[in-house]
Amino acid sequence: MKIKEVIAALEQFAPLPLQEDYDNAGLQLGLTEAEVSGALLCLDVTEETVVEAVEKGCNLVVSHHPLLFRGLKQIVDADSVQRTVKMAIKNDVTIVSMHTNLDNAVGGVNWKIAEKLGLETGRQGVQGVQGVQGVQGEKCGLYVGTFAKPLSANDFISLLKTRMEAQCVMTNELLKREIRKVAICGGAGSFMLDDAIAQGADAFVTGEMHYHEYFGHDQEIQIVVIGHYESEHFTNELFREIIERECKGVRCVMADSQKNPVRYY
Repeated sequence: MKIKEVIAALEQFAPLPLQEDYDNAGLQLGLTEAEVSGALLCLDVTEETVVEAVEKGCNLVVSHHPLLFRGLKQIVDADSVQRTVKMAIKNDVTIVSMHTNLDNAVGGVNWKIAEKLGLETGRQGVQGVQGVQGVQGEKCGLYVGTFAKPLSANDFISLLKTRMEAQCVMTNELLKREIRKVAICGGAGSFMLDDAIAQGADAFVTGEMHYHEYFGHDQEIQIVVIGHYESEHFTNELFREIIERECKGVRCVMADSQKNPVRYY
């Protein structure tokens, strides 16, 4: 199977028109006519990621965060992005990224978080995107689902830490009522807080929020910020599910070099 066929399967699931205007999802660099020898799946592309791909015989790297987020005016050794680009080209490694298009896709990043938490199916916060057909053309910036059995705020936070492998979380005052309805926006999702409240959610889970956004919501909604990496590091499981379902026989490798750049002390 050619690399371009794997990319087509990923884009069928998360069409590029679903990405935000500021984003640069899709093919980052490399040739797509080559036969895929293996796909290394990761959150971020670094020099270590490319080295791992080469060592494990993978000529395709699939990441969530784009390597090329902003334009490059030179490719030397000035920073890690330039060095990673040089290394990938030198070793014939193709890089493709599924970012906010995967965030906004039905069954995407937020669905994976909901699956980890054991939430029942929800699909509020859906809006259409012109030019994209069918259910995969729906832009879903916010997932809202429910627990079959409500949890106390303490138990909910403990569940989040365990299931999302978060060392710690940031939250506002603990709710004195039980939590049943949960809104989710992975990554930097603070802009979805008002939508979560409008949906009547008891809790809002995201990866990042600003200090002042915590004010004014005590006993209205449980805000829980688990960290950007923690909210998205299971994205490689989504990539594996898509590729194994649509591209039979393509070898998928979960990147061992994937790591959180943030340290907690």
